Amino acid sequence: MAFTEDQLAAALPGLWGYARALTRDEDAAADLVQETALAAWEKADQFRGESGVATWLHRIMYHRFIDATRRRLPVPISDEELLAANERAWADDAYTVSAEVVLERAEDRAALQEALIRLPASHRSAVLLHDLEQMTAAQVAEVQRIGVPAAKQRIRRGRQLLVSALASGAERRAALGGVPLNCWTARSRILDYLDGDLSASERSQVEGHLAGCPTCPALYASIVGVTGALAAMRDPDSVIPDGIAERVRATTMPRR
Repeated sequence: MAFTEDQLAAALPGLWGYARALTRDEDAAADLVQETALAAWEKADQFRGESGVATWLHRIMYHRFIDATRRRLPVPISDEELLAANERAWADDAYTVSAEVVLERAEDRAALQEALIRLPASHRSAVLLHDLEQMTAAQVAEVQRIGVPAAKQRIRRGRQLLVSALASGAERRAALGGVPLNCWTARSRILDYLDGDLSASERSQVEGHLAGCPTCPALYASIVGVTGALAAMRDPDSVIPDGIAERVRATTMPRR
């Protein structure tokens, strides 16, 4: 049972919203949607109609996102320590947060996205599928290929982590004392800042953040240093031999 182009088109808005929330980056989200659609067409004969088209497409997207996330890490990093610490905190009768602060930050889209990005990818996905995409726990389990009890646990833990991240985010912002931008936004603009692609107001905000943030200046300086070191590796005297250039052109240029 193959799915149709109309079904894919109908699922795209949900996939786009899910991708944006997962990646918190417009370009990365667009790539993820495109890769998911391409993979779906390549696997069209594998669709049996045992689940809805949207669930099947979300499953493809989820696994592509997880694979890409793992490839970006230099070594496998376990999220168990983070989850265990959060579980211990929530099990402590004395642990609490300011509901007023958490809800205020949750209504701030940038603050909510900043908190979401701090969740382990699997738990972030579970919360987004359930609370953003309105999937049932059984559907989340199907997307992530885990049991329903495990899906429910990821949703529960993900929500707890999100609340804690929102609460601690308020503390981080208070510590910055009015410094413009949050750290994630400032760091995501490194390339545009260095390339001179920001507007005057955006550049002023980044520079204001760098002037008052205790952690971001070192990251910016490191990026500049590494970029310079890479540029220094270029040998100005190196020339591609004509024979190799011709072979490349013959391989890549269409024949007439």
